[in-house]
Amino acid sequence: MKLKKIITLAAVAVISVLLIYGFILISQIFSANTKFEEKEVYVHVPTGANYTDVKKILEPYIKNFDNFELVASKRSYPENVKSGRFLLKKDMNNIDLVRAMRSNVPVKLAFNNQERLENFAGRVGSEIEADSLSLLKAFRDPKFLSDNGFNEENVFAMFIPNTYEVYWNTSAEKFRDKMIKEYHNFWTDKRIEEAKKQGLTPVQVSILASIVHKESVKKDERPRIAGVYLNRLRLEMPLQADPTVIYALKLRDNNFDQVIKRVFYNDLVMKSPYNTYVNIGLPPGPIAMADITALEAVLNPEKNDYIYFCASVDRFGYHEFASNYAEHTKNAKKYSDWIASQGVTR
Repeated sequence: MKLKKIITLAAVAVISVLLIYGFILISQIFSANTKFEEKEVYVHVPTGANYTDVKKILEPYIKNFDNFELVASKRSYPENVKSGRFLLKKDMNNIDLVRAMRSNVPVKLAFNNQERLENFAGRVGSEIEADSLSLLKAFRDPKFLSDNGFNEENVFAMFIPNTYEVYWNTSAEKFRDKMIKEYHNFWTDKRIEEAKKQGLTPVQVSILASIVHKESVKKDERPRIAGVYLNRLRLEMPLQADPTVIYALKLRDNNFDQVIKRVFYNDLVMKSPYNTYVNIGLPPGPIAMADITALEAVLNPEKNDYIYFCASVDRFGYHEFASNYAEHTKNAKKYSDWIASQGVTR
């Protein structure tokens, strides 16, 4: 009888120990194990990183690393580390943390208003693992350019402003390949046919659209401006677009941060392939990243007989248009007098 009682007590003790151990184990697994105050944080694991690297990355965010490692080990995470961008939420438990470190979260990358390829590469390089230099190298790869009908001066036309989902650990080459795919998606048969009606290739549309984009922030005016420039191209007149001169000045000075609000006569005669006052036709490449409305304005321009235009002093942001030089001279003088009165010297 005594033996039976002893066995029973021993069994109860063992069960109690197992229950306590189980409770501790469950507590370790399912208790909140984060130590950041934000609702959520993103961590980035570089390409080629191992578990030791990951531990250093996660250390600032995890309260009890022993508990995390216990679960990570049980779930074979140390042998299966993934690179990428991972979302951690406040008060995640260890199972959720391990699960989160297996789910690469895409970056929503939006871009527009970039002035040149170097600026664009810097913008993208700030959002994904690939840096600006590797991106520029990929964009300017001779074989890629040759295979896709671009050159170093006009490859900027490849990038269509939009919001794209890309993984943070996307390589420079894979990002470039995604962009050329998006370029071909944009240039449907319908748009290519619209470009042909204007006597332009898709790249030429992008170059002219970049000038239209820079000329006016008023989207409703862009088809009219596109119509003027297309009229000039058909007449084999110089485009005489001030934004191309401003671009040429910035390129000459290697300073795209400078603000130039006024163009002078000496600027207009400057030798540069981008100066559309001294060269007939389009410049060799885009002077900015044209947005969709500017591209559509060139593809579907307003039909008009205007040849000239200049900034309006009565409707700021808009322009005054003219069909003859005498009328344009009056408009231009009005604007010149106004800008001089404002003390704008450059």
